[in-house]
Amino acid sequence: MTRIEVLKTYKLYIGGQFPRTESGRYYPLLDKKKNVIANICLSSRKDFRNAVVAARGAFGGWSGRAAFNRSQILYRIAEMLETRKAQFIEELLLQGATKSQAEKEVTLAVDRLVYYSGWCDKFTAVFSSVNPVQSSHFNFSVPEPTGVVAAVASEDSSLIGLVSVIAPIIAGGNTCIVLASESKPLCAVTFGEVLATSDLPGGVVNILTGNAGELISHMASHMDVNALVYCGSDKATIKSAQELSALNVKRFFNWSLNWNDGSSQNPYLICDLQEIKTTWHPIENIGTGGAKY
Repeated sequence: MTRIEVLKTYKLYIGGQFPRTESGRYYPLLDKKKNVIANICLSSRKDFRNAVVAARGAFGGWSGRAAFNRSQILYRIAEMLETRKAQFIEELLLQGATKSQAEKEVTLAVDRLVYYSGWCDKFTAVFSSVNPVQSSHFNFSVPEPTGVVAAVASEDSSLIGLVSVIAPIIAGGNTCIVLASESKPLCAVTFGEVLATSDLPGGVVNILTGNAGELISHMASHMDVNALVYCGSDKATIKSAQELSALNVKRFFNWSLNWNDGSSQNPYLICDLQEIKTTWHPIENIGTGGAKY
């Protein structure tokens, strides 16, 4: 008797849980020989809206954590990814990578998480300022997280493109909904399993799979999403997303970078998704006794 292989259905990762798409839709993922290797959820607008609710609910707690604690959690995610390298390498091989390419990509993803964990409690000092003013005030400008960020990860990579867009978003205290590569989605939901078993609170990162053309307009027009990051180079998509984002005063960023290059990791990606808050603090002069703050 010929055995029928039981294919894994890769679910979504929303609010710390692994639901199937509410639409019931999926698409078969094929390898280089056109064999079906997995069933992938085709996320709907409702799935995205559910993810936004989860991200908004998690934002207050995550942004309010000490920066050092966020750093510890990102480092813990790197530790968990390191212990499951073999599984990620196998999934990259299924999606067409060579053994050396797969090993390099997983190692780079671990190192990238460590890199951004180091910036969590340092970027504020780098990008803050004390501003000169004429009046008797102190004037400070400090970065604060933008809020809920929607992102379309690179279509060309399975793991490093996903990690490279998530890490700077959450390092800065934001929460996110990320749409993984449609053609190389296997590592995305497996990375969700890593997040679920780390110390990251549910809802901080939400991972969807499916078609960017179907969902990006909803990402750009949703009124409770504060910023949109698109990691692609399609000019028509960029133009459309910019126009829809402008209608609700949403920040839009095009991170079309080579994520395998070390220069693609930098604290300015964290700063992109920060709002600069300026505070005026009066100085009260009390004669020869000095200044009272």
